[in-house]
Amino acid sequence: MRAKHIMTQDVATIRGSVNVAEAVQLMRLKGLRALIVEPRHDGDAYGIVTETDIAYKVVAHGKDPQRTHIYDIMTKPCVIVNPDLDLEYVARLFANTGIRRAPVIQGTLLGIISVTDILTKGNFVEKPKLIFLQKELHKAVSDARSITANYGADSKRAIEAWDLVDELECEAGYYGAPKPEKTARELFAEQAGTTPPTSAVAQTV
Repeated sequence: MRAKHIMTQDVATIRGSVNVAEAVQLMRLKGLRALIVEPRHDGDAYGIVTETDIAYKVVAHGKDPQRTHIYDIMTKPCVIVNPDLDLEYVARLFANTGIRRAPVIQGTLLGIISVTDILTKGNFVEKPKLIFLQKELHKAVSDARSITANYGADSKRAIEAWDLVDELECEAGYYGAPKPEKTARELFAEQAGTTPPTSAVAQTV
């Protein structure tokens, strides 16, 4: 599942010159927790202003919302999400940056995605990442064995196939899969009675 599958397409934009009072009115009217700040020109970046920005930077300091502008409290440039980014990487991006929502942009603004979207619309409960990776790994090992048998261990196709296996094994380990005593590449070589197929990285060193 990717960002574009769970994002909220009903997103409101605002200019940085608008005052906070108008922004609050728009947020109340549409029931929103954030507004995306429009770029001023083609080379400009998107920004974001959230309910937290307003509470912490305006209300908490007793500032006049009529005299405080969005550009005084917004975050710009803001973190943006590619619509094709997998769900777990969106969650990791949020965790690493400490944000709760971000605009989904690919050339133009497509929507907004939040932690709430991840929890309420994501399929991580029904389809845990580790189970998916283990299935992909099983298929990749089978493909690598077949390619090696047909084209030889030193062929470009075989090297790329085994490199994919290595990557999937590492990623599965990151998500909690127990580390095997031997890699799939090493097991294949042991069964075939040969040295392990060389990786593309090793060939370039």
